[in-house]
Amino acid sequence: MTLLASRDEADQAAPPARGRPDGPRWVRPSLAALLLATAVLYLWNLGESGWANAFYSAAAQAGSLSWKALFFGSSDAANAITVDKTPAALWVMSLSARLFGVNAWSILVPQALMGIGSVALLFAAVRRTSGPAAGLLAGAVLALTPAAALMFRFNNPDALLVLLLVAGAYCVVRALENASPRWLALAGVAVGFGFLAKMLQAFLVLPAFALAYLIAAPASPGKRLLHLLGALGATIVSAGWYLAVVALWPAADRPYIGGSQENSLWELVFGYNGFGRITGDEVGSVGGSPGGGWGGTGWARLFGSEMAGGIAWLLPAAVLALAAGLWFTRRAPRTDRGRAALIVWGGWFLVTAVVFSYMGGIIHAYYMIALGPAIAGLVGIAGTQLWRARGNPAAAGTLSAGIGLTALTAYLLLSRQSDWLPALGIAILVAGLLCAFLVFFAARLPDVARRLAAVGALVTVLAGTGAYTVATAATPHSGALPSASPAIGRGMGPGGGGIVIGGQGGPGGGLLGTSLPGDELVALLRKDSEKYTWAAATVGSNNAAGYQLGGGSPVMAVGGFNGTDPAPTLEQFQEYVRNGRIHYFLGEGMMMRGETGSDAAERIAEWVAQTYAPTTVDGVTVYDLSR
Repeated sequence: MTLLASRDEADQAAPPARGRPDGPRWVRPSLAALLLATAVLYLWNLGESGWANAFYSAAAQAGSLSWKALFFGSSDAANAITVDKTPAALWVMSLSARLFGVNAWSILVPQALMGIGSVALLFAAVRRTSGPAAGLLAGAVLALTPAAALMFRFNNPDALLVLLLVAGAYCVVRALENASPRWLALAGVAVGFGFLAKMLQAFLVLPAFALAYLIAAPASPGKRLLHLLGALGATIVSAGWYLAVVALWPAADRPYIGGSQENSLWELVFGYNGFGRITGDEVGSVGGSPGGGWGGTGWARLFGSEMAGGIAWLLPAAVLALAAGLWFTRRAPRTDRGRAALIVWGGWFLVTAVVFSYMGGIIHAYYMIALGPAIAGLVGIAGTQLWRARGNPAAAGTLSAGIGLTALTAYLLLSRQSDWLPALGIAILVAGLLCAFLVFFAARLPDVARRLAAVGALVTVLAGTGAYTVATAATPHSGALPSASPAIGRGMGPGGGGIVIGGQGGPGGGLLGTSLPGDELVALLRKDSEKYTWAAATVGSNNAAGYQLGGGSPVMAVGGFNGTDPAPTLEQFQEYVRNGRIHYFLGEGMMMRGETGSDAAERIAEWVAQTYAPTTVDGVTVYDLSR
């Protein structure tokens, strides 16, 4: 018998099963309270973020008007070019916009519901191996992760990715119970559709899922390998069908694949959004540091000023939880499900953390949401199991160390931002050290004192991450680079590129920001728009998104997101103009270009400026291409 009890040995921890009672009476109301609180956190005042990431909001608008735009994830309803991602997340947003109209709520609410679903699935997965208390703790930790609150209130693809990966982990846990190839195949399907949300990032969990099944499934080695091959096939089919359809679809009858240089989804998957993110060799990429790259790499990156606010609060505790859990279960039987769960969540955590720490390509602070479920699972499992084993000095000491380490982490993170709740860090540190001391001697305390120590430790552990999460949820976020923080432009990471009203300060929002047109420009874009395929064209997807959302008609994003895609070429653009398909050209060209990628957008902007007379409307340079 191991020091950390498995689910079957924990007090009243067994999940509901056929012919068995549904666990302790407090489980259902506690879960209901957790999900209700999560719903309030993720849904309250959601519309304050407006279009959030207008790049995706414009694509959702396009999908609400055109089924082809919905299927391909086009930036505009006339299908000039797609966003630079596979479009599964856009499918959800576009369908919501079709049902409820194009507005901030119809686009953002699906992500909030995905967040609630992720918390519920995480509870269910952890409960099956470690009991309801562990499941509730894991769910609470995920709900109170700042990066999770940021992304589940935003419209990037990360929300759907996390939901599908947690669903995959739940299926793996179910498969481990009786070596079920059906549940393992469903895990593969979930990860495969996660690929359609954010491509290769979804596959970071596969090593952990496969290792857990290979080690712990109650079947012969041959059957375990056969089941894993079947699950791999399910993953390939559920991810690959879309790639095959796009590859076989005639290129002349579909939009250009944004983010690629050869109009190829395969190039996008394995290049710009694939291995290029690891090596930093991303053709057409712009931004990052002046010398190239996206910040220093190494194990300390996740604790740096950009990433820490979103995820670092319980990260050291998760490392300790994984190490302690594997040590205490080292003599457990091969099929021990408690240890298998540690492999699932620990492997997810380690692989993702290493990739994020050392990748040399594009990386943003909000990516940290992908670590949230793994950290939450580890903390939930190890925290409750160590508490059950508190009579053993090793377990009590480990749990005490975790509480003290978490309090110290919160203090250090909060001290970086001395003007936001300056007393909170000190309070957490003092309370955390006191609770750590009491927990170490919890087995010797009277019942009332022991319970107070447990409640105090729980509150202390969640206080820092919880306060920062609530502050993040209370702050509107917009633009391409949101970060968990109490206010835009403040916090431990940079605020996102925001929305500029009326196009002040230049031809548009620029590479990462979005410009919403003023009333005069909106009226201009809407005038005779039905006579044209595109009401306007402009360089860069974020510029185009603002004008399209404001005017309601398709706006061509020349050059795609970065303005570095060869779509359209100068010759194609000139043909569109000759055929009367584009009414206006807005702006004077992209304000930022990389050293790689196509210069077609720059050439188009130069040709327009040399050929047509400019006017200024609401601070935006306008060229009437119909003259």
